[in-house]
Amino acid sequence: MEYRKLGSSDLEVSTISLGSWLTYGEGVPADQAEGCVRKALEIGINFIDTANVYGRGAAESFLGEVLSDVKRDSYVLATKVYFPMSRTDKGLSAEQIHKQIDASLKRLNVDYVDLYQCHRYDDSTPLEETMGALTEVVSQGKTRYLGFSEWPADRIKAALDMPGVERFVSSQPRYSMLSREPEAEVFPLCAANGISQIVFSPLEQGVLTGKYRPGETPPSDSRAASETMGAFIGGRMSDERMLAAVQELAPIAQSEGLSMAQLALAWVLREPNVASAIIGATRPGQVEDNAAASGVAIGDDVLNQIDDVLGEVIKRG
Repeated sequence: MEYRKLGSSDLEVSTISLGSWLTYGEGVPADQAEGCVRKALEIGINFIDTANVYGRGAAESFLGEVLSDVKRDSYVLATKVYFPMSRTDKGLSAEQIHKQIDASLKRLNVDYVDLYQCHRYDDSTPLEETMGALTEVVSQGKTRYLGFSEWPADRIKAALDMPGVERFVSSQPRYSMLSREPEAEVFPLCAANGISQIVFSPLEQGVLTGKYRPGETPPSDSRAASETMGAFIGGRMSDERMLAAVQELAPIAQSEGLSMAQLALAWVLREPNVASAIIGATRPGQVEDNAAASGVAIGDDVLNQIDDVLGEVIKRG
């Protein structure tokens, strides 16, 4: 397993990290989910990402139980705040940040998280209030570092320009072979300011594994076929041109001795500003297969082949 420094922090994170969106605490049976976490730790994945809103606290509670017998300083734990936990509990106000970090720590059964992330930008709260509260959370020892997810470049810049507040060390954007929007503005800004990327959906919820074929019903054991996990993949499943283009990646992966998932993960990790790629495994075997992408180098000729195959289905900034 390869490790990279997370921004300007002193955290060393595995280039493959384990996420819990739609899976742990709700979508995957508990014993199966625990098997994924155990396998991840066994093979050197030290970075686990969750959020308070995943299962309305269920994912955090699950991780709190599973990790209770694991030495705390042996793994890096990240969670998030912003999305509604109730009709009144939402956003990035000072009140909510303090309330939600305490609730997250209780569910996770830890004294601190290594990374506390703003899950989105909150237009209804002054940035000064948000950054002030986050700075207090760091000073109280409840988190070691701060991050954000899917913030626009101008809001990132505004936070960086603010005096007397804690600096962000990570950005969590959606990024994959198919979704390249962050390359335009977010990556250069972050790279120049000591902020690393922790990318989510590097496999586009399984689309880039090649398991979804145009005109065919999704496999019964896939995320797209699941009532609890398939709600967010609908748009991708209806894009037959994209699904057909993805199938053309198979011979490229085969020529490199990689699975399609490994090719997709190695592709995002080719970017120096990416510290880690989050996977959402439902079986221990998936964790192992995905982790094998760590340290894989892809040559320029392969990168050019990928661009030629995907062509117009790539979304750019």
